[in-house]
Amino acid sequence: MPLSLQRRAFLAALAATVVRPGAAHAAPATGESRSDMAEQLAGYVDSVHYTDLSPAVVELARSHFIDAIGCAIAAFNEAPVRAVRDVALTVPGGVATILGTNRRTTLEWATFANGGAIRHFDLNDVYAGRETGHPSDNIAPCLAVAEAEGRSGQELILAIVLAYEIDCRLLDTVRISARGWDHPNFSLPAAALAAGKLMRLPPPQLAEAVNLAIAGHLAPNQTRVQVMSNWKGLADADAARNAVFAAQLARGGITGPAPIFEGDAGFFKQVSGPFTLDIDQFGGRSGSFRLAACSIKFYPAQAHTQTAILAAVKIAHEIGDLGRIQSIAVDTTQPGFAYTAGEPAKWAPETSETADHSLPYIVVRAMLDGEITVHSYTPEALHDPRALALMKTLTVKEDPALTRLYPQKIPNRVTVTLEDGRVLSEQVDELPGLPGRPMTRDDVEAKFRMGVKGIWGEQQTRDFLDYAWNLDQAREVSGLSRHMVVGG
Repeated sequence: MPLSLQRRAFLAALAATVVRPGAAHAAPATGESRSDMAEQLAGYVDSVHYTDLSPAVVELARSHFIDAIGCAIAAFNEAPVRAVRDVALTVPGGVATILGTNRRTTLEWATFANGGAIRHFDLNDVYAGRETGHPSDNIAPCLAVAEAEGRSGQELILAIVLAYEIDCRLLDTVRISARGWDHPNFSLPAAALAAGKLMRLPPPQLAEAVNLAIAGHLAPNQTRVQVMSNWKGLADADAARNAVFAAQLARGGITGPAPIFEGDAGFFKQVSGPFTLDIDQFGGRSGSFRLAACSIKFYPAQAHTQTAILAAVKIAHEIGDLGRIQSIAVDTTQPGFAYTAGEPAKWAPETSETADHSLPYIVVRAMLDGEITVHSYTPEALHDPRALALMKTLTVKEDPALTRLYPQKIPNRVTVTLEDGRVLSEQVDELPGLPGRPMTRDDVEAKFRMGVKGIWGEQQTRDFLDYAWNLDQAREVSGLSRHMVVGG
């Protein structure tokens, strides 16, 4: 339930009494910046309103929201998703619903459980800047807080757009994975600011939410190297959980370390190196919203493998008998090689989490099956002798010409040499949903239906889609949960 008016007044009064020496209200020294980056981001988020969103941006937000929910429901019965949900539902009471159920838990646990479900199959959307991330991981905290606070569909959409904007703009700045850090570190401020926007925090408290979110919750990149674990699909959910926690603390008047980005032991020094953000170019100011540059995945696989799947399927269809293959060569981008073929584990995947990030495995699996689905990573599929034999013939290398097309396109080329010496090659640069080719409503619904098939019936699917396509008309988003109960 939303906080009472009395409780809101108490927290607002409490927050107003907390002033840190040297904080935003202090007069800057001559030549000194008037605000740190956390304060600048807070001011930006506070200044953007629903009326700043074009109809096209609203439509995109609805599409990405539908896609994220479809990914979560598709994963409802998967063991890691079920395990997290079971733990979350041991917490009595609560204010936010676990997706697929009619039961509520705390904001933090709902955010974590729902975020893990959205991310589980590696089927949710993606953004490729200097770092690659999954901005729809920030939908779970937005939905949980919007429900708990009794917010409207328009407020939820605005929070989602802002979370994408902050996350993607940070992903554009620097490759923190090269320094040993994971991309959910950029989700920390994005989710904290989106949650704070839904809590209607003023700019000083929004800035404190950023300070608190980053200060205690940095994520190492070990999550995505060597043998990958269940945590690969939960790390961003954990960032969102911590961000919601930070926003609640900020609303209660708690301050965090500052300046969290520029400080002597802050984010720049410890994680990213220095960078700048031109907030005047952000969406709602003079620039376009980064949501428009995000991709909805066509296949449940790492973003840089998407076009390789279609290339592999096409070339396998042309070959017919795969026993005629002598060798397979895959040319990809520099990020594609680094993320999907640059370490030994990607050449002998033992877990689904590693396999869906393995370009060698994904290419041969697509050639064998004619597709990649959520069933492509079972233990039987991973140890299929046919796949293992084909992988021994396969090589992957970067093609600088393909790298130059990135990130506007995410190209891959698959070349097969047959036993008779004939060479066949197929290059795919883009798919529906990737940059430059946004999915239509029909595309979004087709993918959604594929995910929820066998879990929801047709009437439930249609009811949800009707509600979600009109999300901006909802006075309170709490009515959405009744359309999403599995088996109910």
